[in-house]
Amino acid sequence: MPQRPSDRTSFVHAQDKLAFLLSLVPYLLDRDRVSVNEAARHFDVSEEQVREAVRLIAVSGVPGETAQYQHGDLFDIAWDDFEDSDEIQITHRVALDDSPRFSAREAAALIAGLQYLQALPETLDSAVLSSLMAKLSRGSSEAPSQVAVAPSEASDSLLVIRSAVAAGTQIEFDYVSSRGDREHRIVDPLRIDSNNEDWYLRGWCHTRQGIRTFRLDRMADLTQTDAPNTYSPGDLSLPDSLFDGSGETQGVVLEVLPAAIGLLGEYLAEGEPQVSRGALTQVTVRVAHIHGLKRLVASLPGVVRVVGPPDARRAVHDWAATALAAYDD
Repeated sequence: MPQRPSDRTSFVHAQDKLAFLLSLVPYLLDRDRVSVNEAARHFDVSEEQVREAVRLIAVSGVPGETAQYQHGDLFDIAWDDFEDSDEIQITHRVALDDSPRFSAREAAALIAGLQYLQALPETLDSAVLSSLMAKLSRGSSEAPSQVAVAPSEASDSLLVIRSAVAAGTQIEFDYVSSRGDREHRIVDPLRIDSNNEDWYLRGWCHTRQGIRTFRLDRMADLTQTDAPNTYSPGDLSLPDSLFDGSGETQGVVLEVLPAAIGLLGEYLAEGEPQVSRGALTQVTVRVAHIHGLKRLVASLPGVVRVVGPPDARRAVHDWAATALAAYDD
């Protein structure tokens, strides 16, 4: 039997009321206290509609273990504030509290990641990220630890490079290699990547006529030019690994605890076997210069030991001995 017009109108009104309730509940849960007027303006409804919905929320919930609605199975609000001051505050919530929640450590890790994103030039002072961090703090099972992420020192370089990528123009800079050599480069910027606190540019180097990876903190006198790129992002295939093996590199064998292999990151040489030596594992890393090996060992004190080749062992030993001698002086 077809529905009468009044039946269809009632059905539409019921759908609207249900949609309003489903939107109102998380809105109230996300705020400690809201006035009826504020909620009405937010949802573009009358204040009386908000009051009616709040009264309906207060008799809503989920059946408990007894399969009946007991007092603890229903939402509750601060009735005195609602009736005397027209303010809404949910004092007891149900159902949503039964859903999985982030632990304090999980929330802290996510907040740290959001702070890292917020430190980037294009998302600096983003209100959306600040709001999301506040929600994570309130929604975790316990108060997350306070974390802080320092802004990147490469922010100015990032702005220039991203501007060049957007405009499709080349950049010029002086680059100091891992060997300490300084050389002027002209590059088509293709992609920016990060590894912990280090930022890298991948691009087509006109000086070397090939794809190269550059660390932003080794760039100097970076400028954006008006010359159009020869290649654009997507024209060339970029490897997943940040490690640039296009130049001359040296293989170095290290001994490391198996649990710490992941700390070697981009230094690990692809395709090289990992050999167990008792409680330790021998791995091969590739470095462009011995200075890079010193930097790696210094970042993982007591975690890695250089096995070979002999000149690499000797260079790290002499470097460490010189550092210790400076403390003696």
